[in-house]
Amino acid sequence: VFAVNGFLRVATGFDIGLSTKCVVIPKEMGMCHKIGYSEMRLPNLMGHTSMAEVILKSTTWQHLVHTDCHPHMRMFLCSLFAPICLDTFIHPCRSMCVAVRDSCAPVLLCHGHPWPDSLDCDRFPGDEDMCLASITKEYKHLHKVLPRPACQTCPAVEEFFTHKRVLEVFCDSNFAVKVKLSKRRTVLDDQEYNIECQVEFITQGSLLPYETQSMIQQWLLINEKCTKRMAPTYRPMVYLFVGNIEEGIILVNQVYHWQRKDSQLTLATQKWRYHKCL
Repeated sequence: VFAVNGFLRVATGFDIGLSTKCVVIPKEMGMCHKIGYSEMRLPNLMGHTSMAEVILKSTTWQHLVHTDCHPHMRMFLCSLFAPICLDTFIHPCRSMCVAVRDSCAPVLLCHGHPWPDSLDCDRFPGDEDMCLASITKEYKHLHKVLPRPACQTCPAVEEFFTHKRVLEVFCDSNFAVKVKLSKRRTVLDDQEYNIECQVEFITQGSLLPYETQSMIQQWLLINEKCTKRMAPTYRPMVYLFVGNIEEGIILVNQVYHWQRKDSQLTLATQKWRYHKCL
């Protein structure tokens, strides 16, 4: 009937009683749209009693959701902030919480925030109860597991270099990708970073073009402190991201500011086609 069906473990639920009501999930809660249902219970499982409070508290999580730190992050948060309208409250299972926390807590910490006490996994029911279960094992079989960006020390942005030095860096790297980066203000007066054009490979390694754009976008979101340095104004900037893939993790080791007047990068990329690494 709805997308959530596949996640449910059947057993005894939690009685809602008469104190809650069904309301439409508001447009401001973008992360909880297109999840398989359109109405939520209020008060919710976070104890929020007004829609204004729900919107305010849930929007602080939207940035983390966009990092795609776990395939069930949206489902986990929406089951708490916007629980589905059924005869019983359906909590997320403890196993789902643990899976999401283990993947997303390091990203949260990268932004200077610990995993909150309000999402302590011990407060959620075990898998033998009626709850939303994680299907991570099945997910891995159904989907190709791609390399993932991680929280890292910001790479230096190089402004002065020779084409020979750049070629040496290419030789030691798995990928080099040319990216046009810009930022804009969102409706909530937050800053959002965009990759303005299709990423352009200089060296490709094992990465594929259609995967790389979203991976670079995730890297920019996870490592927002680095992104802020690279996009100080709202004017679009072009960069060359150079890095390696180590144990399934994408690491950006070097960033070059690609300016029109800069012939050294252009020369390096032209020579790369015929260059033999030592």
